[in-house]
Amino acid sequence: MAETFPPTKPPTGEEPDRAAQDHATAKREPAEDCREPLWRDALGECLRSLRHERGEKLADTASRAGISPQYLSEMERGVKDPSSEMIAAACGALDVTLTDLAIAVAERTRASQITALAAIGARAAYALAA
Repeated sequence: MAETFPPTKPPTGEEPDRAAQDHATAKREPAEDCREPLWRDALGECLRSLRHERGEKLADTASRAGISPQYLSEMERGVKDPSSEMIAAACGALDVTLTDLAIAVAERTRASQITALAAIGARAAYALAA
């Protein structure tokens, strides 16, 4: 789907119409807000949350998982797209099943989608009221 952007300079040399700019910006915002979060980002948030719940340091969990602390940190920050073996190793170190982790990631992804859609609905309601 192609996105439209307002012109940077008005063709007539006049100041751009503020309403036209707002309308063009409003068209882009919902598409950006509705983007589905990356699975690796949600996975990382869940892994970090589980580790914090256990009160563990990154190095301790990484050591039990058999991976480097740097790699685990990158997994938690959503920088790495880890293999299923790496995810399973992290699950083992955190005493959680792969199934439970996958469900937690799916629920986190769903929650962020619902939040984004609610924000779009609120903006639309305010726009209609104006």
